[in-house]
Amino acid sequence: MAQNEVISLWPNGKVPNNKTNTVEKKSVTAADGILRISGVTVPTMAAYIAPKEKATGAAVMICPGGGYGILAASHEGSDLARWFNERGISAFVLKYRLPDVKAMEHQHEAPLMDAMQGMKLIRQGAKKWNIHVDKIGVMGFSAGGHLAATLSTHYNLGTKASEESKPNFSILMYPVISFMPELAHSGSRDNLLGPDKSEELIKYYSNELQVSEKTPPAFLVHAMDDGGVPVENSIAYYLALKKLKIPAEMHLYPKGGHGYAMRTEGKGSLVNWPAAMEGWLKANGWMK
Repeated sequence: MAQNEVISLWPNGKVPNNKTNTVEKKSVTAADGILRISGVTVPTMAAYIAPKEKATGAAVMICPGGGYGILAASHEGSDLARWFNERGISAFVLKYRLPDVKAMEHQHEAPLMDAMQGMKLIRQGAKKWNIHVDKIGVMGFSAGGHLAATLSTHYNLGTKASEESKPNFSILMYPVISFMPELAHSGSRDNLLGPDKSEELIKYYSNELQVSEKTPPAFLVHAMDDGGVPVENSIAYYLALKKLKIPAEMHLYPKGGHGYAMRTEGKGSLVNWPAAMEGWLKANGWMK
């Protein structure tokens, strides 16, 4: 199943917050088979539309990880899109801007603006793609998980805020949730905030502090031995949702490390996480 089309997020060419720059986009597939993209200043979204005979009407916008420095675009993007398509769910892989002071004003705003715009475009094209507007979720891995959680908690905040940007659910894979000192993945925090880093912004982008009654339900996966993003990130978000009685399902595994996506061989019980997600999707009516 190949992508159906690549969508320009800002079709008029006026990408908000961008400034004239010479930053060069690079795509490299390493020996591990992972496609890594750097230098993204022009955001796009690749659409993988579920076959009509399988379609459930649900869709997921996928945000690959990479510490806000690169995008791990295959195993945390297109591979998952195909997995969803096989189960009747359309998928959209978001190639969001990677924060760069040379290319953007207030660089910390750029990824969220792109995620808001991506969600809005999926809703606006829902009829064309055979998607129900109330069955559109967001999925993110690591720093992409931070972006997915930020969209879930900040969709109604800032200059590009819109109800159309609200996900109906979120799937957060070993997500960066917090920028607070005791939990933060400092690389993601520093790459996103850049020269604007302040106590105020650190709290603003610590999503466990921003959960409200309007935050959508979540499905979380994390390994206890994650040496990159502490498991307490997922736990903090889960507890914030629980406090407000927002439905949440969390799966914590004793081993697995970080950045595995569907590559779970040799990682013990972690091999079960996709089946757990299938069960959750079915229970909520997003998958048959």
